Amino acid sequence: MKKKRMIPVVLLKNGWIVQSKSFNNYQNLGNPITSVKRLSEWASDEIIYLDITDDEDYDIRRDDQGYANRNNFLDIIRDVSEIAFMPITVGGKIRSLQHIEQRLESGADKVCINTKAINDLGFVEMAAKEFGSQCVVVSIDAKLLNGYHKVYSHGGKNETQYTPSELSKIVIENGAGEILINSIDNDGMGQGYDIELLKQVSKSVSAPVIACGGVGEWDHLSEAFEKTNVDAVAAANIFHYVDQSVFLAKKHLYDLGHNVRKPDLIKFK
Repeated sequence: MKKKRMIPVVLLKNGWIVQSKSFNNYQNLGNPITSVKRLSEWASDEIIYLDITDDEDYDIRRDDQGYANRNNFLDIIRDVSEIAFMPITVGGKIRSLQHIEQRLESGADKVCINTKAINDLGFVEMAAKEFGSQCVVVSIDAKLLNGYHKVYSHGGKNETQYTPSELSKIVIENGAGEILINSIDNDGMGQGYDIELLKQVSKSVSAPVIACGGVGEWDHLSEAFEKTNVDAVAAANIFHYVDQSVFLAKKHLYDLGHNVRKPDLIKFK
């Protein structure tokens, strides 16, 4: 049986790793390399690295951290790929096939497409034909509006005509290999996933669905596996604040009998 995955999410804004809350408030957590190195050493199954920078300013204005200060995203991805020992999915500002090619050449294993996949439904099909469905993850940001979930684009700013289930079906039919579904309402709140949202999306498609948005304790990860059909659980903030976080989270799931890879206990003796 295929193993369930646990995937840390790293958010990059203007050269810094940040904590996110409701897609609006951001707090600096450190340079773009250190966090990834820790998450890799703690045996993450994969990592999702998302660039949420509004402009093209990646200068952290610090040269005293043992990290070569970079001024563009592709150089940062090259640095990350050299120290990561797990597959990397890279997202943010993907508007063309060339952008995908550049990220793959810089060390990404997959790409995560959001706004472009919504505004140009044919783009997913072109990307899948060019690079393979296994390489294409579509990120869907959803918000509860008048009792119904609606998809938002442009970093959660613009309401679209789609429900998460509708858009998931469309992009999977067009060749996407996975769906990353994120709750804008729950983002950074630490109160758990939007279980109803996960149920809707994971039931609507046969392709893998990755849950994201709202994890505040390890039980929230197990709740997603127990109550929905998601194939993977993802989180950002919680993995940056607890030492050996990925290992401890995976051990929690493994001890509860979930079908995850066995934690590497030897590494932490």
